[in-house]
Amino acid sequence: MTASIKPFHLSIPDSVLADLRERLAKTRWPERETVPDTSQGPQLAKIQALCEHWRLRYDWRACEALLNSLGQHTATIDGQELYFLHVRSPEPDALPLLMMHGWPGSVLEFRKVIGPLTDPAAHGGDPRRAFHIVAPAMPGFAFSGKPVATGCGLPQIADLYIKLMAELGFTRWGMQGGDLGAGVADAIARKKPAGLVGAHMNFAMVMPTPEEMAEASPEEKAMLGDAKHFWDDLSGYAKEQSTRPQTIGYSLADSPSGLAAWIYAMFQDTGATRGDAEASFSQDELLDDVMLYWIPNTGASAARLYWELAKAGGPAGGQPKGPIDNPTGFTMLKQEHVRISKRWAEKRYSDVVYFNGESNGGHFGALEQPQVLVDDIRATFARLS
Repeated sequence: MTASIKPFHLSIPDSVLADLRERLAKTRWPERETVPDTSQGPQLAKIQALCEHWRLRYDWRACEALLNSLGQHTATIDGQELYFLHVRSPEPDALPLLMMHGWPGSVLEFRKVIGPLTDPAAHGGDPRRAFHIVAPAMPGFAFSGKPVATGCGLPQIADLYIKLMAELGFTRWGMQGGDLGAGVADAIARKKPAGLVGAHMNFAMVMPTPEEMAEASPEEKAMLGDAKHFWDDLSGYAKEQSTRPQTIGYSLADSPSGLAAWIYAMFQDTGATRGDAEASFSQDELLDDVMLYWIPNTGASAARLYWELAKAGGPAGGQPKGPIDNPTGFTMLKQEHVRISKRWAEKRYSDVVYFNGESNGGHFGALEQPQVLVDDIRATFARLS
């Protein structure tokens, strides 16, 4: 490891937590929604209950202790500070695996898969299928530095991650990505870094072509219908963050209930139990994630990544065209709104080594279906060894 890599320890002052509780106690609430469902957004009663739990019962110190136990570090690369988890496997021949989250996720998405991936023998798995985990927070997320100028989009984040793996001394490694992390994985694959052996993804930043839509099978038509519902009815956050991240940023920075509702909406709308976040995630899981936006005040800086994507012309903007030839495995969970079929994947990834489209689960796969994700990651890289 290089001198730029330093251990990182979390110890948030009590005054920060007291301020949070005071703000929650003083929340000025809107009136309740005028519909009996979530079609206008998160329901008042649900957000009030979440914030009441946050104020009276939630234990940040337990989350802080978990993060401190996982091996937190920072590295300064090309002037950008990256915060990351680095969890070493007890298996000496473990493959380093770069795990990449998106929005509104965090490194805590991986909390249920880190143990089985790093120490399979302790979790009923084959010790030959072990991984060293490197899980960075994207610039402007959690405790990574916030970009101070424009131009930090997916290709630039890809460069930072490639250099991070080199600084950690890894000459052979794989990667895993979901949500925007899958977009970073694509960008890394197109850069063809030395040592990259393959990828696993539980999301694909792919839009079917008009021809594919016209020729869709019944299963693919169902996928198109889910995607249309998402883009038509559930993606207002993306439009706001793509065009006016600073505008929403004031509310996300100042109001914990506003930040909670903004993030909760995604867990509510895109989890496997659509419209019922609490059926898929505990309140503490939701609030742990929210806290990684509240404490470092990254609501606006994280939202700006969508603005960067829009200015670049989309996830693939400014990148080489043509199929990705990096060996890739996929987990397309059946309750994910925006998913692709194997044949759509094979037109864009010329070396699909594994594809699971049969398991239940939603957008936050590592939290919702950790065993499925662990099994599929192992199966993907078993084909590459």
